[in-house]
Amino acid sequence: MDAVLEGLPLLIDGFLRTLSLLGIAGLGAFVIGSIVAAMRISPIASLRILATVYTELVRNTPLTLVLFGCAFVLPYLDVRLSFFTLAAIGLTVYTSPFVAEAIRSGVNGVPIGQAEAARSIGLGFGQTLGTVVLPQAIRMVIPPLINVFIALTKNTSVAGAFFVVELFARSRQIINDRGDEVLAILLAVSAFYLIVTVPLGLIASAIEKRVAVLR
Repeated sequence: MDAVLEGLPLLIDGFLRTLSLLGIAGLGAFVIGSIVAAMRISPIASLRILATVYTELVRNTPLTLVLFGCAFVLPYLDVRLSFFTLAAIGLTVYTSPFVAEAIRSGVNGVPIGQAEAARSIGLGFGQTLGTVVLPQAIRMVIPPLINVFIALTKNTSVAGAFFVVELFARSRQIINDRGDEVLAILLAVSAFYLIVTVPLGLIASAIEKRVAVLR
């Protein structure tokens, strides 16, 4: 435990960097995912095709490859950003199709008669989606969205391989200095991740039970 106590400031610094990645990428993925989900259910065929291609292409590409492209290909194209920003972009892009699919599944769970009734009184696609469908879909969407963000929390560790000094990268630094306490250091790192993932999992379970009761 001595190594953990000595390296605690570094672990906290890495944990804060992980939380920053989670917050930025989570918000960005939610915005992009919402747009992609709207395109997937749009009455315009070209938008549906574009969103489908984006979703299938990105979510079937390994995260490591996405981050590699952001860390090395974008700078080669004269995109001059910090590795932290590039990692946030990569995580945002990679997570957005999973957010889109979660939102789309919630929208598809709303009875189609609701949308037909909205259109029958003259509401357009945007009005129907925003005022009728989404308010009913949101309670079904929250649990799968939380699961996506739990996965994103763990995926931030991959950014450590691309010069971003987040929690897992900090743990490697401490292990290099104190290789005699590897297990204790890794357990401490796991505890930091659990601080985020366990509460999110409990929230998702509680909401899922509430939704089941409301149904």
